[in-house]
Amino acid sequence: MEKQEAENRINKLRLEIKRLRDLYHIQNAPSVTDDVYESLTRELKELLKKYPEFIDSNSYENRVAGKPLDKFEKVKHKNRMLSLNDVFSKEEVLDWDKRIKKLLPNNKHIEYFCEIKFDGLAVSLIYKNGKLAQGATRGDGFVGEDITENLKTINSIPLVLNSKGVIPEYIEVRGEALMSKKTLENLNKINKKEGQTLFANTRNAAAGSLRQLDPLLAKERNLDFYAYDIAEIKIKDSNIPIKTHKDKHSLLYDLNFNVGEYDKVCSSLEEIFDFINKFEKVRDSFPFGTDGIVISVNDLNLQGILGVVGKAPRYMAAFKYPAERATTIIKDIKVNVGRTGVLTPLAIFSPTLVAGSTVSKATLHNMDQIERLDIRIGDTVVIEKAGDVIPKVVEALIKMRTGKEKKFKMPSLCPVCKGIIKKKEVGNNKSGDSSVAFYCTNTKCKAKDERYLEHFISVFEIYEMGPKIIRRFKDEGLITDSADVFTLEKEDIASMERFGEKSAENIIKEIELKKKISLARFIWALGILHVGEETSRDLANHFKTLDKIKVAREEELNEIENIGGVVAKSVYDFFRDKDNIDFINKLEKNGVVILKAEGEKKGKFSGFNFVLTGTLSSMSREIAKEKIINLGGKVSGSVSKNTSFVLVGEDPGSKQKEAEKLGVKILKEEEFLRMIK
Repeated sequence: MEKQEAENRINKLRLEIKRLRDLYHIQNAPSVTDDVYESLTRELKELLKKYPEFIDSNSYENRVAGKPLDKFEKVKHKNRMLSLNDVFSKEEVLDWDKRIKKLLPNNKHIEYFCEIKFDGLAVSLIYKNGKLAQGATRGDGFVGEDITENLKTINSIPLVLNSKGVIPEYIEVRGEALMSKKTLENLNKINKKEGQTLFANTRNAAAGSLRQLDPLLAKERNLDFYAYDIAEIKIKDSNIPIKTHKDKHSLLYDLNFNVGEYDKVCSSLEEIFDFINKFEKVRDSFPFGTDGIVISVNDLNLQGILGVVGKAPRYMAAFKYPAERATTIIKDIKVNVGRTGVLTPLAIFSPTLVAGSTVSKATLHNMDQIERLDIRIGDTVVIEKAGDVIPKVVEALIKMRTGKEKKFKMPSLCPVCKGIIKKKEVGNNKSGDSSVAFYCTNTKCKAKDERYLEHFISVFEIYEMGPKIIRRFKDEGLITDSADVFTLEKEDIASMERFGEKSAENIIKEIELKKKISLARFIWALGILHVGEETSRDLANHFKTLDKIKVAREEELNEIENIGGVVAKSVYDFFRDKDNIDFINKLEKNGVVILKAEGEKKGKFSGFNFVLTGTLSSMSREIAKEKIINLGGKVSGSVSKNTSFVLVGEDPGSKQKEAEKLGVKILKEEEFLRMIK
């Protein structure tokens, strides 16, 4: 092959390889197999061996991995790498906006910049005289790890800056190292075949890839990089005006960095919400995992005025999408035994990526829910996941059935202790809104004790103690029941393996803070059969003190609004059990203080009962519930003739139909927002 012919072929190969990489990594639409791609790459490398004069230091074939390292060196960041404060609703965005405006001159108009928050590993890239000198992880923000050799294997990170304008003599670029959803899928197929642990999400996979000591292993992971900020820049004998965050993005793009396809300068909050809504529509098909949308004050001078509080800038907020849906096939339905012995069916399915994480099970709540959705083993279903909450099945795609699906039946014996399973009516007898619950009759069932302990700690909001820590404390003999939690001391915990002084101190501090609890939450924490959060609030508002509830007659309990015969008997029986009274006395002896209920708050919603259904766009249902209660209203979980309003969001369930049937007033979200002003 002649020299000119070789040069033409090399250029052609480079263009084709770049096109195929873009199809695979950016557009998530590979047009050839990996074998074809590798064949083209090998041909290019062979030609360059024969004609080294055509080697391009910034091209794909020169991204050769360095030799394996024994360890990662620590890197002190010249400019601290910050994290962001999260907001989860439009209301929280509005609150953030109000807070920052208070710190700025009166009537100062704010321009915002919106961009995608990629779900990857934050890294810092330092270029000196246009060449990549160092790449590091964020670490704790002050000190990270030098992963330069691994970052060099990412094709979208320029090794040498290329620009039509002036090349900075020094620049620190911040961005996100990413793995595409398609790459994760292929990687997990290989890991499963080889019997290795599967990556839960693209973020973990990207982070794990870049923390490989052998850069060759990192190179095999096919990572990408998107830049989002310039921490520092120095340009000799030149002045590039950078006055806004948008200017930074424009310069990064000019320097040949990926900066994201979706970004926008917004002049109002309405434009921000419009951007959030538009990206949400394409988010499922976006080739990379995303956390949400980053909202920034665009003007850098205003950013300087607002500054940083803690480890996060005031001038930025990360909007997180509340939920995401995906489809999967139910392989099996198993049951868990809850804190009161009630059996909860759980759908088991193949690992499915949803809301940025890989999940393999989802709650089906109860037998009524299974029958209402007509869910069968083998069905293709829609699952929904919000944040870190266990996902739930929201729909069965009946048209996808093959005829081999099987109906689910509750077991006759407890799967934990083999105790007899019985069923009883649960709910409000007065309204007629009831369901059938299946429960284990064995009072000594171990599952009840473990689940109850987790429930108790959760209601007391002792966040430092998760299920694994609770089990560990039980295994070590530190606690036998929930009351023992309040006797723990720092020394008990600090001496245990994998615990230290700081973690022990945090746990004890959290326990001390939560010893005082409202009467409503205390009743809820007791785990009385059929008594949830709303019923606990009704009991507290009516009796005001625990002593009055203890001696209440069954008839008196039954007369309380929203409490029927089944619930009244359950509460009455609970406080006639000596073991339960001893447990309450033990809690009080160990320092738990039960606050007297203030009674129902008076406000514009006094005397009104609300039921919420569907997804609200301006706030979460929990926030809406809190606003109703603060204005004197009540919130119920079911519609009855005593319901005043049914607040309806997007995708409402059967509650809306029930309201229409009973002639209950239906509130749209816009009407509700006007009512709470």
